[in-house]
Amino acid sequence: MTETLGRRERKKAATREALADAALRLFLERGYDQVSVKDVADAADVSTTTLFKYFPCKEALVFDKDADREAALVAAVRDRPAGQSVPEALRAHVLRSRELSPSGDPRFPDFLRMTQETPALLEYSQRMWLRHETALAHAIAAAAGAPADDPVCAALSRFALETIRLAHDHDDPEQAIHRIFDLLEQGWNRTMGTR
Repeated sequence: MTETLGRRERKKAATREALADAALRLFLERGYDQVSVKDVADAADVSTTTLFKYFPCKEALVFDKDADREAALVAAVRDRPAGQSVPEALRAHVLRSRELSPSGDPRFPDFLRMTQETPALLEYSQRMWLRHETALAHAIAAAAGAPADDPVCAALSRFALETIRLAHDHDDPEQAIHRIFDLLEQGWNRTMGTR
């Protein structure tokens, strides 16, 4: 029984990955607006009904790792080592995430351009980011013993999430990330202590 479930889960993961890969390939080749959901389903050799079991909308095909990113952000705060402050845990997570980013993928610049130049993707991305910001703010508040709507926790969440974008255009992005988190750490310690 367990072996069957393992096989089933592997098959689901393979189908999800095939859909996301087909979508990205088609979107980059033809343009996002010129590709239908049916085109993606056909390219992955599944029905559109199956596609919608994995992705609730066309935009979600582009951001297929959304739930994983959010879970990793929350875990970075929740599962940090004893004695490590929340900003320090987020700094470590941002640096790790940056190392794991697909910037080595030759399609990444085209992917970024597509997401920034397609209104539907830009809007979806902003909604997704806001959801990450809220989940992270709640995790920070829980770790600090603060109310879920604490504005300091919300601010730390927002600025931590903006760090990669702010550091991206600098000659030394890693140094920029460290400088930004130095500022966040100092502000957090003054306001919330070393939690």
